[in-house]
Amino acid sequence: MYSVEEIKELLEAFNSSKATVLDIQVDENQFLSIRQKSAKQEIAAPATVEVQTSIPASVVQTVGEEKNEKSQDGTPIESPMVGVFYSAPSPDSEPYVSVGSSVKKGDVVCIIEAMKLMNEVTAEKSGIITEICVENGQVVEYGQPLFLIK
Repeated sequence: MYSVEEIKELLEAFNSSKATVLDIQVDENQFLSIRQKSAKQEIAAPATVEVQTSIPASVVQTVGEEKNEKSQDGTPIESPMVGVFYSAPSPDSEPYVSVGSSVKKGDVVCIIEAMKLMNEVTAEKSGIITEICVENGQVVEYGQPLFLIK
């Protein structure tokens, strides 16, 4: 049986992939089928979930809710997936960035651990980090602002 967090992580990974169909056989009596509208979208659309057996309602959530693009303190760098936020490559290392750090487009700003994989998050534009919105080790959601950059 998959936990709610594991299913959320699968949905996030599927939503950010180019796949259009995901079928999961949970056990003999439970089957989950997920379909996306299109594989070629710059910003992925929420997945459509079809549940063929009873799965807790808290598992079936819409991913990719609209977020504000601009903020008074800068543009958000959002989490590309559900996972655990890490500000540094290892516990003994310095954080990738801090408030006031100058970053270039493509610079690694943090790591999100999802399904035991470490995923580097990069800056989508050059600028200065004006705010760190989450704590090291905090669980983050898809689209949640991690940093603000000006």
